[in-house]
Amino acid sequence: MEAPTKRGREQMKGRWIQYTDDELEFIEQTSTLPRRQAYAAFREKFDRTDVSLNNYKALCKRKGWLTGRTGQFVKGGVPANKGKKMPYNANRARTQFKKGGMPHNTKFAGHERITRDGYVEISVEETNPHTGFGRRYVQKHRWLWEKENGPVPAGHCLKSVDGDKTNTDPSNWICIPRALLPRLAGRWTQGYDEAPAELKPVILATAKLEHRAREEGRRGHKETG
Repeated sequence: MEAPTKRGREQMKGRWIQYTDDELEFIEQTSTLPRRQAYAAFREKFDRTDVSLNNYKALCKRKGWLTGRTGQFVKGGVPANKGKKMPYNANRARTQFKKGGMPHNTKFAGHERITRDGYVEISVEETNPHTGFGRRYVQKHRWLWEKENGPVPAGHCLKSVDGDKTNTDPSNWICIPRALLPRLAGRWTQGYDEAPAELKPVILATAKLEHRAREEGRRGHKETG
C-alpha cells in the first residue's frame, strides 16, 4: 500500500483514517455509483476492512463527491408502473372504494354544524368560490335572513335580538352598522348578549343613538372644516 498523503487523512472518532492518492482517486471516479455499490468495489479493490460504509459516505460528503441523484422524479419521466394494473387481492378489494360510493362521513345539503364562535352553519347547494365544489357552508341565520330581506348592505351585519346565536329565525336578527358592535359588546357599557332580556332594548336603543350622534358630529365637522 502506498504511503498516505496529507490529502488522504480523514479523522473519525478521535483517530485519523488514512487514504492513499490511488484510493481517493478511485473513490472520486466511482462517486456517481450507488453508495453501497461503490463502497463494495472499494473494499474489494483495496481490502480496506477498517473503513465502514458510514466512513465512506462521510468522506464523499466532505469532499463534495455526490452521486448526482436528488431522489426527485425527473420532469417528463415515465413511471415504472405506467399502464400496469395492481394485482387482485381479496382483502384489499374488500376495503377499496366502490365506483359511485360515498364516504361514510359525507355531509349533504342541509347538514348543520356549530362554529367555534357559536353560529350555526348550513350546507347549501352553492358553488364554493374557493374550491369549486357544488356545496358550501354558510351562516344559517344570514342565509335565511337574506332570503326574506335581500343582501346585507356593505358596512352592516346581523345582530341576534335575543342574544342566542343558535336561534336562526330571521325575525330574531336585525341589520345594524358594524360600528355598533363595540358598543353592544360591552366595551363601554354592559354587554348586550349577557344583559337581561328587559335591558336589551334599552342597550340597543342607546347604542343606536350614540352612534347616530357620533356620525352627525363627524359629518358636521367635515362640513365646517
